[in-house]
Amino acid sequence: MNTMITETELVAIRAWSEKRFIYLELTDGRVFGFPADRFRILCQASDDQLKEVRVEVDGHALRWEELDEDLTVAGVVAGRFQLPLPRQVA
Repeated sequence: MNTMITETELVAIRAWSEKRFIYLELTDGRVFGFPADRFRILCQASDDQLKEVRVEVDGHALRWEELDEDLTVAGVVAGRFQLPLPRQVA
């Protein structure tokens, strides 16, 4: 018997920012969050600038117009970040 597994397409229907985290609501009902500080441009942005995130390209991209920054939904969900996790101070 042949079984074909199809991967759900990662499409965002909504995005928002809280406390330097960016959150996405995906079409399959999941909510995904990631730290803004894992990206070069976003880590330098103010909280107000981070809140200006928009979902674009039919839900496949995130856009911050003022920052001229674009991220793919599939990339952030897959964990393709630009910067390492900050070191914890003991």
